[in-house]
Amino acid sequence: MRLDEIHLRDPYVWTEQGEGCYYLYGTTGTTAWDGKAAGFDAYRSKDLVEWEGPFPVFRPAADFWADRHFWAPEVHRYRGRYYMFASFKAEDRHRATQILTADHPLGPFVPHGDGPATPRDWECLDGTLFLDDDGAPWIVFCHEWTQIRDGEICAMRLTPELDGTLGEPVTLFKSSDAYWPVEAEGKGNFVTDGPFLVRADDGALLMMWSSHAKEGYAIGMARSLSGGILGPWEQEPELLFEKDGGHGMLFRTLEGQLLLSMHKPNLHPQERPVFFPVLLRDGKLQMGDEKGI
Repeated sequence: MRLDEIHLRDPYVWTEQGEGCYYLYGTTGTTAWDGKAAGFDAYRSKDLVEWEGPFPVFRPAADFWADRHFWAPEVHRYRGRYYMFASFKAEDRHRATQILTADHPLGPFVPHGDGPATPRDWECLDGTLFLDDDGAPWIVFCHEWTQIRDGEICAMRLTPELDGTLGEPVTLFKSSDAYWPVEAEGKGNFVTDGPFLVRADDGALLMMWSSHAKEGYAIGMARSLSGGILGPWEQEPELLFEKDGGHGMLFRTLEGQLLLSMHKPNLHPQERPVFFPVLLRDGKLQMGDEKGI
């Protein structure tokens, strides 16, 4: 199948160099908002055009703590294993990022650690893995606007085994710190979604993140003035993408080309994965061909 036939939000691509292929993960479109979630699936491709699947990569056991809103899975390779960071929700539990692990990109992924990695009394989502200059792992995640109104991007140290946290969460910035987010679902509500970190060509630490802007869902950029995860963070003056698409991540093709993956449009059930060439140049992330591939 082709990308426009795959109904996913928050598309995340893992390039598996050893196999010469790509794995695509995301929020299953049909159960993104309503109904009991079955788990997560993946799709596989040799050329980013034709995809095979879906392959089941996570199916929750009967005693798994969440049953709905299985969102935004990311897969990272760390110390020889694969780790999935994904958001989950239950009626009587706060939304949270749970870490799962497997020995292959197709899983099966199983829960890792003692429950969610984000604070248990916070509404959180979209956790991502970041390794600092010493190789120490962090989880960077959103403290959701549904609980605090002005959504935040936060960071917290993880144990070297990724099975727990160290210390307290640190707020990196709020949605309203940027000029471009507009209020969503009520006055004073500002969204933060989908943080993703990247080193620029000059060594600068950049963060992509999404919210609602004047032309719809959008991707903005922030820059760490210290070059480290704790910032301080300064919001870039220009949006990376502003035309009703977002929750982006970056990956390199087997040939080394840098691509932006996101869903577009943000309107359910029309959202589909799309890929755009991007450039890391002069310390900035810039869109390439906006027609996509």
